[in-house]
Amino acid sequence: MFKKPIWRILLISFLWLISLGGLVVFMSFIEIKKSEIVCRDVKIYIPGNQYFIDKEEVENILHISSYTLVGRKMNNINLHDLEGKLKANPFIELVKVYADMDGVIMIEIVQRQPILRVMNQFNQDYYIDKNGLKIPLSDNFTARVLAANGFIDEFFGGKIDTLHTMLAKDLFKTVSYIRKDSLWDAQIAQIYVNKEHEIELIPRVGNQRILLGNADSLDLKFHNLLAFYKQALPQVGWDAYKLINIKYANQIIGVKNSKADSVRMKAAADSTKLKKDTSLIKQ
Repeated sequence: MFKKPIWRILLISFLWLISLGGLVVFMSFIEIKKSEIVCRDVKIYIPGNQYFIDKEEVENILHISSYTLVGRKMNNINLHDLEGKLKANPFIELVKVYADMDGVIMIEIVQRQPILRVMNQFNQDYYIDKNGLKIPLSDNFTARVLAANGFIDEFFGGKIDTLHTMLAKDLFKTVSYIRKDSLWDAQIAQIYVNKEHEIELIPRVGNQRILLGNADSLDLKFHNLLAFYKQALPQVGWDAYKLINIKYANQIIGVKNSKADSVRMKAAADSTKLKKDTSLIKQ
C-alpha cells in the first residue's frame, strides 16, 4: 500500500538529481567556452549631438592602440577596469562595458550635457550641466549654450563639482527654466550678473536689459515680462526702454532710454493685462 508513494518520491528525486547534474555540466561547459573566447572586436557607441569625446579618444583612454584588446582571451580582460577608466573622464556621465558570447566588447557612453557656460570674476571658464554639476571646457568641442559672465563668485577647481553659492544655484535654476520654454530659449541670448549679484538677461530682440534679480517666482516674473512685451512695447517700440525690471513679483518697472525717469507698470496677478500707473519714479 505504501510502495507507490515511495517509488514516486524516489523517481522525482532521481529526476531532480539528473537535472541538477545536467545544469552543473552545462555551466561548466559555458565556463570552459568562455575561457576559450577571444576578443575579436570592440564596438563603441556614443549617441547624441555632443562631441566632447569621440571613438578615438575612448581608444586612447583604454590604451587599445598600445595593447590591442582584439586577439586576447576574454577572461584576461577586466571589463570593470575598462569601465572605471572611462568613468573618470569628466565628459562622460554614464558608461556601460560588456561582452557578448561572440567575443565582441560593447562600450556604450552617455556624455554630459552642458546647459550654461560660466565666465566668473576669477577669469575661469566652465560649464554647468543639466544635473547642476560644474564640468571643464573641452579642447575638442564648444557647446552652443547660454553664457553667463559678470560678478560671479562661484569658483571652479578644475574637476567635476557641485554648485556651492546661492548665485550659482539661481543661475542654474534660471537657465533650466529658460531652456524648457521655446519662447524664452529663443529670446534670451546671454546672462549677466551685476555688482549687486543680481541676474540680468540680455535679449536677442531689443536693446534693453532685463533685471531678473534672483530665481524666485520665475513663473510669475516671466509671465509679467511676456505681458509687458505684448502690452507696452508695441505702443512705444522695442528700443524705448534701456531696462525692464521684473525682479518684483507685483510690478514691472521700465526705465526709458530718452528720459532720466522710469514708468512703473502694475502686473495683474491673474491675467496678462498691465495697468499703467500715472506716477513717474525719478531715477
